[in-house]
Amino acid sequence: MARKRQPDEPKGGAAWMNTFADLMNLLLCFFVLLFSMSTVDAEKFEKIVASFQSTFSILPSGGASIGEGELVSSGVSQLEMLDSYYKEQANSQSQEESEEEQDVVEAYQEQALAESEEMMENIEDAVARYGIQDEVELDFNGQYVMLNMSGALLFDSAQAEIRQEAYPLIDKIGKLLEPYSDNIIEVEGHTDNVPIHSQRYEDNDVLSFYRARAVADYLREITSLDPANIKASGRGEYVPAADNTTEEGRARNRRVVIKIYNSYSSYSE
Repeated sequence: MARKRQPDEPKGGAAWMNTFADLMNLLLCFFVLLFSMSTVDAEKFEKIVASFQSTFSILPSGGASIGEGELVSSGVSQLEMLDSYYKEQANSQSQEESEEEQDVVEAYQEQALAESEEMMENIEDAVARYGIQDEVELDFNGQYVMLNMSGALLFDSAQAEIRQEAYPLIDKIGKLLEPYSDNIIEVEGHTDNVPIHSQRYEDNDVLSFYRARAVADYLREITSLDPANIKASGRGEYVPAADNTTEEGRARNRRVVIKIYNSYSSYSE
């Protein structure tokens, strides 16, 4: 007996349509989730901010963002004025470092001045011991002790050869310099502002240098000082000690100065 033919069963949709429908559902859920995350309850948000501030204590109370900061990451807000806070910290640290550096500089200067003062006292004693206090003027500062001698005692007018009568004075100067073998010693020549007329020395600058050089060379010969530590320089008329408009002032300006630098200034030379 022949089997009856069953009616055709309805066919389902294409397989790709099922996958596409699932994808659409997932996208819909994803955008709904994003929308729900972007909606923040103001009251709850403030509580979260306050909780982070009190818990982590990163900034003074009230911090909530950096400048015009936006909400970032899992609802955590940027802390207010964090940029200003770090700038203030940097400025404060810079100011503290500057104050520390200033303290170091002042301490250095005080120590250098104290050493110069001690040198001055010792040299004063030596000058008195050698009996040349009427021929040498002394002064000091935070860099050196200065011995000032009249050019008329050492040189004839417009000349750079040491006078025979001046050698005993320079000999005594050399003896008082001996304890300072490690110090820089600078010999400076100075003149007044009256132009010279000499075939040998073309101007006051040249004359002042040769006078300083003559004294420096003689000190190298008669002392055990390191020759490298003795310098000579001509300053001409440019560092007057007195008024060049008077004869007395010009006489004071014609001079030779010996500077004995303290150890602080000698190390920096």
